[in-house]
Amino acid sequence: MKKKTLSSNQSSDKLLKLIEFLAIQNNPLRLTDIANSLDMNSSTALRFITSLMRNGYVMQEAETSKYYLTYKLCALGQQVRNHRELPEALKLHLKDIANTLGETVCLAVNQNDSVVYVDVFESSTGQIVKATQRIGAIAPLYCTGIGKLFLATYTPEQIDNMLAHQELVRFTEKTITTKKALLEEIAKVKELGYAKDDEECEIGTRCLSLPIYDHSGTLKAGFSVTGPSGRLTDEWMEKWLPYLRDMSTKLSNDLGFNNLGVF
Repeated sequence: MKKKTLSSNQSSDKLLKLIEFLAIQNNPLRLTDIANSLDMNSSTALRFITSLMRNGYVMQEAETSKYYLTYKLCALGQQVRNHRELPEALKLHLKDIANTLGETVCLAVNQNDSVVYVDVFESSTGQIVKATQRIGAIAPLYCTGIGKLFLATYTPEQIDNMLAHQELVRFTEKTITTKKALLEEIAKVKELGYAKDDEECEIGTRCLSLPIYDHSGTLKAGFSVTGPSGRLTDEWMEKWLPYLRDMSTKLSNDLGFNNLGVF
């Protein structure tokens, strides 16, 4: 029984590798080219391809007898995306972050040039999250860590359009209120791959934010660790940044992205 299970797993692995290989090809391929590229004998490759053709995932050109993937996988991906915009697995990672660090963790998206908090996770130690970061709350892009992540993906035209419709309101003495300062901050975020809110929304509160990319490499959401400035010092952020980068990678992988990098 164990030997049969192992053989079945190996066959599944080969099939998935074949699908992934065909997915990155620009042109249809001959059976021998597919088999040789995957170090697979032609009869095995043909068996997999025949199964994929029977189920509508692969087609064969009549003129050349070459094979290519259809768009059926794209349709499946869209169905997954429609039903699981932000997978449940994200929540498990974010809860782990909150409990590991003992601070509040927020998940937010960009809607109409504003940060919208879609989930908030408090640590088991019961730290209090500020009111502006409750689920459903809306905050500006320019003075929040997650908002700055999204701004780092904007074109100059998009930034100008946002500024034409939004005033850079001063919430604290540290709030960015000029275009020049905002552009400098965005450049820093692009270089570092993360963003901070250094008491820019509320005196006494800091946050460190990192990106979550989807399968296409698009910034889908951001998460932030929020806490009192007395605890979230520069030294604290430097200590936990590698861990949070790793979690950023895992969260992005949950959405199908596997090549995390800076903007």
